[in-house]
This record gives sequence, C-alpha cells and structure tokens, in this order.
Amino acid sequence: SPAESFTERQPSSRPSVQSSTMAKTAFALALCLGSAAAFVSNAPIRSGVVSMKETKEDLAELASELNPVIGFWDPLGCLNFDFWGLGNEGTIGYLRHSEIKHGRIAMAGFLGYLVQSTDFVSGPHKLLPFKGYTPGLTPPEQWDAIPLVGKLQIFTLIGMLESYGEILDVHYCKGGLPGYYPPIKGNRPELWFNLYDPFNWFDEEKDKVRGRQCEINNGRLAMLGIFGIISESKAPGSVPLLTGLIPEYTGDYMAPFGADFTFF
Repeated sequence: SPAESFTERQPSSRPSVQSSTMAKTAFALALCLGSAAAFVSNAPIRSGVVSMKETKEDLAELASELNPVIGFWDPLGCLNFDFWGLGNEGTIGYLRHSEIKHGRIAMAGFLGYLVQSTDFVSGPHKLLPFKGYTPGLTPPEQWDAIPLVGKLQIFTLIGMLESYGEILDVHYCKGGLPGYYPPIKGNRPELWFNLYDPFNWFDEEKDKVRGRQCEINNGRLAMLGIFGIISESKAPGSVPLLTGLIPEYTGDYMAPFGADFTFF
C-alpha cells in the first residue's frame, strides 16, 4: 500500500524529569505541531495522479498550495542543480522525496521525544528494557545507555528499510511518486507487515493529494520542532518557548556511538 500521507553510560546525576514539567512540554509543543494542516490552501487541487515530470514552475504552484503565506522559497537555488547527472527533473524528484522522508523521521522523533519523557518509558520498570537501563534518563540519555549491540541492530533495521524503499517500479528520480514506499510484506520471510498501513486501517478512497500536502506541512513543522528541542537541550535558553521545559543534554547528538567508542 503506497505511503501517501506521509550509546553503556553512567546514570545521570540530574534528578529525573518531573511529570508535570513534561506535561507542560508536551502541551506547548503539541500546540505548535497541531496547527500545520491549517496552512494548506483550499485552492483547487491538481490531479490525484502525481507525475514526477515536474519543473520549478510546478513546484512554485505546489508551494502556494502548501502555504499561501510563504509561497515558493528556494534561497539556495537548489531546484536549478543537477545532482549526480540525474538532470534537473531527477534532482527535483530526489529533493522532494528527501524532504518527505526527513519530515516523517522528524515527526517520529518529535513524538518519540515526548513519549520517552513520560514515566511510562523513563520511569522504573520491574523488567528492565535492556541491560544497563537506568530510570530517570532523558530521551537522548536513554539512547546512550543502550548497549552497542542494540544500537547496531537498530541501524541494521534502518538500513534494511532504506534499501527496500529504493526497490521501485518507477524510481522517484525517474518519474515516480516522491515519498512513495512500496509494499514489502512477503518479500522476505521476516517481512510480515508493510511499513505503511500494516493493518490496512486507512481509507484508500480519501483525498490523497490533500493528505500529501498536510504530510509535507506537518513534516516541515516537526523538523523545526525536533531541532528546537535539540537546540534547547544543548544551549539552554536558546529557544524561549522551551526554556525550562527541556532538560540539558551533555552528550553529543552528532556522535551516536560516543558512549561506546570514538575515532577522535
């Protein structure tokens, strides 16, 4: 079914995050995230069949539909580039697919941070989720506490899903639909479900074009949201809206295996 809508370390010496503080965090951030769809224009929407044979002019039209206030914005002129000899249209396909995918990752990361901040995840457990687990860690500290073998398993799964997503009848750089993730159920013995809609809950007769537009807007806002959290945790006070709500993180986001080994 197509994808349409869309380190072991010592325990922290800082007290665990209080539920009331995290509730305020979730409320403040959710207020920001929940309004993204409001920017989708009510202007007539183009055909439900999306062709990747798009030009800069086509994207200018799409931009006005996504956010009439900001409109088309390409300060670096990326839409004029030719990546790896793909041609201009292939480059546009690559950039569009990349934005949608990173938006999805940001939405998962944003919501994941909120969930991992709750006592249900970070609180004490009768059965430890993994060796070295310590209650009261913040989300990035929870990652640092995962044993190296666990991290490698996670990255292996991500790599598998990335590779499966590139096996397309029509690639997004060659006329395929940006953001489309193919059905993978049954392709290998371990693939019991599709990544998108594993339980066939979604209505295939819905307005898919508007759904894609909402997904792009929500993804863009989620990217701002998760980077706001990261910025506030590394430089307290840098994001006024989140000041006092996000615990400081002393690790290194750019060194995901920093608690296990380092080359520098």
